[in-house]
Amino acid sequence: MKLIVGLGNVGARYARTRHNVGFMAVDRIAGAHGFSAWRRKFQGEIAEGRLGDAKCTLLKPGTMMNLSGQAVGEAARFLKIAPEDVIVLHDEIDLAPSKCRVKRGGGHAGHNGLRSIHQHIGPDYVRVRIGVGHPGDKAAVANYVLHDFAKADEAWLDDLLRGVADGAPLLAAGDDAGFMNAVALRTRPQRPEPAKPAKSEAPAPSAAPEAPDPASASPFARLLDRFRN
Repeated sequence: MKLIVGLGNVGARYARTRHNVGFMAVDRIAGAHGFSAWRRKFQGEIAEGRLGDAKCTLLKPGTMMNLSGQAVGEAARFLKIAPEDVIVLHDEIDLAPSKCRVKRGGGHAGHNGLRSIHQHIGPDYVRVRIGVGHPGDKAAVANYVLHDFAKADEAWLDDLLRGVADGAPLLAAGDDAGFMNAVALRTRPQRPEPAKPAKSEAPAPSAAPEAPDPASASPFARLLDRFRN
């Protein structure tokens, strides 16, 4: 069994913020793969279903972002899920918008949701880092992630979420490369090969030059021709 967690903050005011892209991702997975309706449990909301051969529980913690580990820890203990079978989808300011990377284990890089999860289940879980870009100034980060995505972001964001949903069965199966490829097919669709130019017809062979008409030759040429023969 897999526990797939989307990070975010609860409430309508946060629904479209960059910090809530994890919630958006698990919502898209649930809808694309026929999961159950969301219901309250483990200090949050869960939906249940299957991704390929894996039985999965999706979780949206109902605590604020900084306390996400409370819900994740409770769910993991109750469901007897090891940290390496927990997958967390979250916003990543150190990746450009529309980029996505899978990371297994490691530090929390200052992300408060991950910091809280570290405190409850340790560092050995899987993270799906969803790029939202950086405001350019470290002091502006908190305000930046708590603002809605811009209108200009809607197209790439929708493609990215579709790719995450497409690749979710591969992610649950541990096929990180296959998952990344599924995302890339949505965010960087293959361009059709340019049409090859039609083969041109070979030019017709030029006619051999005609022999000069003896009647039109000069008297000297006719005399010379007699000696040749």
